[in-house]
Amino acid sequence: MDKRIFVKKRKGYDKATVELEKNLNFEFGLNLKNTESYIIYDIYNIDEETYEKAKKSVFSEVMIDEVFEDLILEDGKYFAYETLPAQYDQRADSSMQCISLLDEDADVKVRCGNIIVFDRILDESELKKVEKYLINPIESRVKDMSVLSFSVDSEMKPLKDLTGFVNFSKEELLDLKNELSLAMGFEDLFFIQEHFKSIKRDPTETEIYVLDCYWSDHCRHTTFETVLDDVKIESNLFQKEMQSAFDVYLDVRKKLNIKKPITLMDMASCFGKYHKNILHDENIEVSEEVNACSFFTDIVNNGKSEKWLVQFKNETHNHPTEIEPFGGASTCVGGAIRDPLSGRSYVYQAMRITGSGNVLQKREDTLAHKLPQADISKKAAAGYSSYGNQIGLATTYVKELYDDSYVAKHMEVGAVVGAVKVGDYKRQSPENGDIVLLIGGRTGRDGIQGASGSSLSHTNDSLDTMSSQVQKGNAIEERKIQRLFRKPEVTKLIKKCNDFGAGGVCVAIGELSDGVEIHLDKILVKYEGLNPTELATSESQERMAVVISPADYDTFIKECKKENIEYSHVATITDRKRLEMYYFNQKVVDMSAEFLETAGVRQHSSAILKDNEGKNPFESVEVTKDNILKELKSLNVTCQKGIAQRFDASIGAMTVLMPFSGKNQLTPVQASVQALPTIHSTSDTATILTYGFIPKISHYSPFLSSIYAVLESVAKVYAAGGNRKDLYFSFQEYFEKLGKDFTKWGKVAQSLLGAIYAQKEIEAPSIGGKDSMSGTFNDMNVVETLISFACTTVKIEDVITPELKRKGNNLYYVPVVKDHKNYPDIKETIKNYEEVEKYIKSKNIVSVYVQEEGSIVASLVKMAIGNGLGFTVEKENISDFVPASLIVESDIELPFEKIGKVGDEITVNGIKFTKDEIFNAYTSTLDELYPLYENADKGTCENISVKFESKKYYPEHVENVRVLIPVFPGTNCEYDCEKAFIDAGATTKTLVFRNKTSKDIEESIDELAREIELSHIIMFAGGFSSGDEPDGSAKFIVNVLKNKK
Repeated sequence: MDKRIFVKKRKGYDKATVELEKNLNFEFGLNLKNTESYIIYDIYNIDEETYEKAKKSVFSEVMIDEVFEDLILEDGKYFAYETLPAQYDQRADSSMQCISLLDEDADVKVRCGNIIVFDRILDESELKKVEKYLINPIESRVKDMSVLSFSVDSEMKPLKDLTGFVNFSKEELLDLKNELSLAMGFEDLFFIQEHFKSIKRDPTETEIYVLDCYWSDHCRHTTFETVLDDVKIESNLFQKEMQSAFDVYLDVRKKLNIKKPITLMDMASCFGKYHKNILHDENIEVSEEVNACSFFTDIVNNGKSEKWLVQFKNETHNHPTEIEPFGGASTCVGGAIRDPLSGRSYVYQAMRITGSGNVLQKREDTLAHKLPQADISKKAAAGYSSYGNQIGLATTYVKELYDDSYVAKHMEVGAVVGAVKVGDYKRQSPENGDIVLLIGGRTGRDGIQGASGSSLSHTNDSLDTMSSQVQKGNAIEERKIQRLFRKPEVTKLIKKCNDFGAGGVCVAIGELSDGVEIHLDKILVKYEGLNPTELATSESQERMAVVISPADYDTFIKECKKENIEYSHVATITDRKRLEMYYFNQKVVDMSAEFLETAGVRQHSSAILKDNEGKNPFESVEVTKDNILKELKSLNVTCQKGIAQRFDASIGAMTVLMPFSGKNQLTPVQASVQALPTIHSTSDTATILTYGFIPKISHYSPFLSSIYAVLESVAKVYAAGGNRKDLYFSFQEYFEKLGKDFTKWGKVAQSLLGAIYAQKEIEAPSIGGKDSMSGTFNDMNVVETLISFACTTVKIEDVITPELKRKGNNLYYVPVVKDHKNYPDIKETIKNYEEVEKYIKSKNIVSVYVQEEGSIVASLVKMAIGNGLGFTVEKENISDFVPASLIVESDIELPFEKIGKVGDEITVNGIKFTKDEIFNAYTSTLDELYPLYENADKGTCENISVKFESKKYYPEHVENVRVLIPVFPGTNCEYDCEKAFIDAGATTKTLVFRNKTSKDIEESIDELAREIELSHIIMFAGGFSSGDEPDGSAKFIVNVLKNKK
């Protein structure tokens, strides 16, 4: 039978409903009261007995939920919506998993929706406002409450017949390009036509789409690989400096004996090659697998020296996040994780940097064909944090940059760090006959053409036409792959690995070897009806391609089964040097590796390096009370703790620095610092990850901006207790669509030249990066963006925090050494940083803060607010903007410029402030959007104390305490818990509950029952489930424990 039920939170537990009503009233002035919100569960093919059980144990909790089988609905008094059928719905998936525990043989399907019931009839215009607020057409739609039927489009779309393609005229080729929505240019399509003419056959539709993915800017960096035939420098501001940087670049090319043409990619990557090949930096890993920046480091682990491989990676999801913020941001961090993970590293550290327009803008002022900036910001934050919190990844640094140019396209950047002990993995070239397994999530239509779509600029139609390009993340599935890859006995079997990012099967498996034969019909699917093109190009998430020897097949799949991971032998390595794809007996792709590697027609352009026309951000600012308070309220200076506290920063028990420090936890920590992920032991070493970039400098000069970006990222490393020894960079470039405008190409070139100058002076290289060249919406463009990510290791005992420590301490200013044009002398500045480092190590400097967007005063306020202290300072031009300078607190006299002392009061150049006015100015700006404190009814908090009168002990003495730690879907704290019990002297047993088949469930329940009998303690490790689906992992666990066994 099919059933529909409505579930509503009881009063007191309906926080989400209260928040929704508040937001609707605030945004649209609807004056709603007593709004009710229900989750709709449409349940198909369920029997009466299972339904009655599920109603109370799966779909609701008696204590906090009310369940209704019918609602009386009046037109205008309700609004219902649901996820699009082809998109992944975590609540529905979790529901079906829970139902399978009640009836192992059930084939129940669930679809979920939401219905909001109002206290009055809303007119058509008001309902339209509610619809626009609640629905993004990319991912959801208005729900038809009259329909209760389960249907998925299982009819396979036939492949387009391209007979005659080799004889198409130019007009016919252009028509085909538009019809198939291809991202490639006409030159590439003509090149393809010429190729197929030469082999005397027409291509298949699948081959055309595979080439569109393979040669997209996203996958093959076609913009960065474009040949620059001429580079001209025409700068009034920095002519000499740019020429000097260009000469450095040419000299590096000469020393490396590079004969290839000049490209942006060569500029971006040359210093990494220089350090590896000329300076012989043996710490840089070079291998066939290039999914992340990789360097070796030595650590001490439980008193023993070990060599580890550290891998870090930055990833953007600007395109999908702009059109579907939650899914786009969640898969941003998911994709970032899979890059080092495919290198067999365990990912344990994350940072999020985003770019947004004015999130305080009135909703009615939103540009046509755009989502409101506040919606993108909030939903993207929810998406990223949801995924990270579920998978168990500590996100210890979160920063949103505000600049009006990001209205063109939101910037969503995730940066992660992973590590693996040397010797626990191998790197080998695939051989003829090797097996390619696809493991992890199943394949659906989500993300199809995502790679090519990400390479396009946006137009008015983007929101309406790109729904299939947005992937939905399933963090619980990716968590399983993380567990699998944390086993040395597994990673030692993998010869080569690639994650399923952009391009899907055709790229992920196609890149593994020059010769590979893929059988698309072997791919496990979410639903029927996917045609060969969809199977080849789908970007469904949480999938990994691994190459193993046939001799290791049985061992490897046994380990997959243990971790509840689905797998399929989908491809075999060949020696034919061709990419071949079959759908059953039909050969749908047959192309030579040589043709694929051409990456299409090599584009040519030129670069003219000119100055931007933006305002000079370094102009002096008058020191007045109003100016200081105004700065503290500005979007790029104001407190962002309300955003950051949505992210789990402690999961994994490896966090060295929390995101905010001081007794008030309000001083922003400027670096992500995590201990290396040793298992059941403690390392003396942590990784530091920092970023640098300030948009307003780039409006003035992209060249100068990139120099300061690199320098700022290094300054933050020193401020946390690290240094430049064994420090490596990864750059994130995000620019407008360049087209044929040589000046636009010059903007990118000068940014890269600035980074080259900085790398040379700092003596640390960039060993990777990510370019995104589609920041355009109609005639709007994002600001020229080059973000520097710096990563290195540090001894944990040397790490310091940035909050002011105690009254009476001295305050010093260590400025960037620069000339009258604000061009920094990096070598002299680094000398100052190293002097600061010396005093940090001797424990005489107790806190350091790096000047960012704001003035010295703004930095001091952030340092002071953590412990509620004050400061008295006196300095000329104290309100000026000098990024990457240091403010230092010490208990001794230092050889730097002394500007004041730590105290109780706040005085700046004789101007007095109360702590309340400083606090209110600094914390109020984003309070409506991202509240610093959650207190919906504005009531007072009562502290409740609980006293335990007696302790309960195990009835008899136990010499060897045995602890059982079950791992259910959603569990993510098992490693932390296991280490805690081992440290206390217990013996632990981790048991993964498997539920892919009815047999898995039966065996898991039997094994769980046996282990409970053998154990003294059961530890239910913590976890997280996104958005309460359905009340998350707890429901699943409860239904397991209710089993009679």
